[in-house]
Amino acid sequence: MIEPRGQELIDRYKKNYNMPDDAEVTEEMILRHWELEKRLAKELLASNPENRWEIFERCYSTLYGELWWLNQFIGIGGTISLSQRYKNWVELVGEPPKKIYEIGSGRGEMITYLASCGFKCRATEITRERGKKYVSKHPNLSWGVSDGVHLERFEAPNSYDVIISDQVIEHLHPDDLYEHFKGVLSILSSRGR
Repeated sequence: MIEPRGQELIDRYKKNYNMPDDAEVTEEMILRHWELEKRLAKELLASNPENRWEIFERCYSTLYGELWWLNQFIGIGGTISLSQRYKNWVELVGEPPKKIYEIGSGRGEMITYLASCGFKCRATEITRERGKKYVSKHPNLSWGVSDGVHLERFEAPNSYDVIISDQVIEHLHPDDLYEHFKGVLSILSSRGR
């Protein structure tokens, strides 16, 4: 299979990350992203339970710090309204009031939208390079940090009705999947189960 280059690569990249057509992204930027992702993935996979959060926080801070365009352009392409984009999530969650905890909130678009719908929301991220600094304040939204795995270390047991993680599982260390889901169950209220 021949890998795309030039404009074909740029177009694919923008489409994959839902970037606007006019975002200033070059082939060199994409190749830099690819090389950095490969290097950081090796570090993440080589981490152990004792240093994992430190390694993951550093690696993701490096990724979003060095590749500024990821925070600037990801998810802002297209013309779909937020209500249309998150319609299925609102249907799954049900009617407010409910307490929602999101693991890996990124720039916080979805959790901010859910807060605007009347849900009491808590957003979390593993790195300071994403999250709270990209969202305007909302009375129904608070921010926190989490390793995304041992959620019971960050939140009280039985404190949320709904827990969301959208496009997060693929970012966890394979050895942490069981602990992640165990943590989810620990902070999910019996009403949400």
